[in-house]
Amino acid sequence: MNQVPETYRSHGKLLLTGEYVVLDAAISLAVPTTFGQTLNVRPIAESRLLWKSFDEQKQVWFEASFEFHENSLKLASTSNETISNRLLQILLTAKHLNPDFLDSKSGFSVETHLEFPSNWGLGSSSTLINSIARWADVDAYKLLEDTFGGSGYDIACANAGSSLTYQLNSKMGRKISLVDFNPTFKSQLYFVHLNQKQNSREGIAQYRNNTSDKTASIERINAITREMVGCKTLNHFQKLMEEHEQIISDLIKMPPVKERLFADFNGAIKSLGAWGGDFVMVASETDPSAYFKSNGYHTMLRYSEMVTIDGRR
Repeated sequence: MNQVPETYRSHGKLLLTGEYVVLDAAISLAVPTTFGQTLNVRPIAESRLLWKSFDEQKQVWFEASFEFHENSLKLASTSNETISNRLLQILLTAKHLNPDFLDSKSGFSVETHLEFPSNWGLGSSSTLINSIARWADVDAYKLLEDTFGGSGYDIACANAGSSLTYQLNSKMGRKISLVDFNPTFKSQLYFVHLNQKQNSREGIAQYRNNTSDKTASIERINAITREMVGCKTLNHFQKLMEEHEQIISDLIKMPPVKERLFADFNGAIKSLGAWGGDFVMVASETDPSAYFKSNGYHTMLRYSEMVTIDGRR
């Protein structure tokens, strides 16, 4: 039996524009991150699936064992029943999409290796779903839709080697365009973690509660996204960030993050993804490290440290 593992790696993600409105067909700018997650699959002789997950410190944070039972999987043991049930749902959904998946008399030893802290919000779930989809040879967007749900931009990032614009389309399903978003002022862009994980499902529910006509707001977000992609100056980019923040603030009835936490900061700050947690993007003429550290925010990455450019990790 071949003991060489198959390895699947998926990029993490950040949504720079279009949070919330991406669900209503807004054109959004997304970037794959240098951090991701790998899935290693090795065949074993015994008829079971052994699963072990490692965090960014190379420590095991979850493990489980599944038995093959009547062309299905059955949980045998686990360190966390909630997580194992969620994992089982993903695996069985993948098998439903491809009945040949896990159809073997032998078994598998699987390891996942996360490259970032799980509370960073870079896509510990989406990177897992994308890699399982590749292993199972199924459509990752369909697997996401049938398990976690969401717009799917994170799946696009998981497979991309560069920045992209993403738009849900009722006729085409989704429109993904790779773009050359590599601004000359990228050394003045930073990502700061807000020290808490935000539940995107809660944020989406809050957005959905606003039933007013969003057409004009979405059209302006589309224009902002296009302008950001081709933006030439930091000052213009900062103004676009601030305008974007105000539009989303009006839609979800929440104050912008700068107004709420960093009112005295000399620069632009924009929420990414669900408002209230995870990372924010900062555009500043000078290095803002001292400011954020003095306010208790110690995780700050430069653009080049966070974002995958031309396929480079």
